[in-house]
Amino acid sequence: MLSLRTAQVDKRAVRKSFFREIGYSVPSRRALPFSLNAKALSDDHEHDSSPFLRMLMFGKPGAGKGTLSARLVDKYDILSLSSGDLLRQHIAEGTEVGREAEETVARGGLLPDEVMLKVITSNLDSLHNKHWILDGFPRTLGQAKLLDHHLKKKNTSLTFVVNIDVPDEIILSRISDRWIHLPSGRVYNMSYNPPKMEGYDDITGEPLTKRPDDNPEVFTRRLTQFYASTSPLLDYYTQAAKSTTTHTRNSHQHPHQLTFHRPEKVVLKTLEGATSDENWLVLDRAIRFAFPALKERSSLRDRRRSDLNDAIFTDQVGAGLQS
Repeated sequence: MLSLRTAQVDKRAVRKSFFREIGYSVPSRRALPFSLNAKALSDDHEHDSSPFLRMLMFGKPGAGKGTLSARLVDKYDILSLSSGDLLRQHIAEGTEVGREAEETVARGGLLPDEVMLKVITSNLDSLHNKHWILDGFPRTLGQAKLLDHHLKKKNTSLTFVVNIDVPDEIILSRISDRWIHLPSGRVYNMSYNPPKMEGYDDITGEPLTKRPDDNPEVFTRRLTQFYASTSPLLDYYTQAAKSTTTHTRNSHQHPHQLTFHRPEKVVLKTLEGATSDENWLVLDRAIRFAFPALKERSSLRDRRRSDLNDAIFTDQVGAGLQS
């Protein structure tokens, strides 16, 4: 028995020596499935060792920004912030920046970029370890540079920018067929997402209406404004994405070792599908690849677990009926 124990100790010593020579540490705990190992590794590091989704989304009027943002927020633990909602909240609460903005609006003036930046960052600064999507800001190149400068100072730089590039003729056809339920904001399209009863909301049965700007003349004007204001923004973020530092694996690192890191620059993703469903598949896949630590909402996980349990139960019942 003594010789057997001695042999086992010698084997362990040889094994440790071998792993030290190839630069691989012997695991001190039982091996876990890959996904659990990844979580354990990320938990062992500081919070900022894995990237947080800090996202902007650009797209022509009617391209589907609202639809895609809503799907992301419904599926994942992401906060959605609207510049308009934040401004109204500050004015309603009478904050310092809210009073400053209210005075400017009352005079009929445009809010200076610095004031809008205060409105936005007063909320963003409290979301250091959160995933978020910012809607409605920046709208100009100057605002983009101010936002980037502020976020970099706080070590919370943007990590993801989406450009929804749907052809103009497709959007024009889409908005011509679009009807909305004003109280809820539900959107229907007679071409691919019609209501169950034409002209009426599926949930409440109330009448649907057309948005005043859902016509070719207004769309053309808005499209001209979009190209004038947003094209410089897209050029700016395209250059930022191109300058991203590429990380390579250390040549001395064992192939099975994992490294979690935060992207140093923003990633730009262009979606070119004709429908929001097509673009959603591409966006969802890109988000999951770039941000593996992003969690699905618990309600969705519970629903999937329930669906799986129902399927298993159905199979068991079916097998019992056949036996």
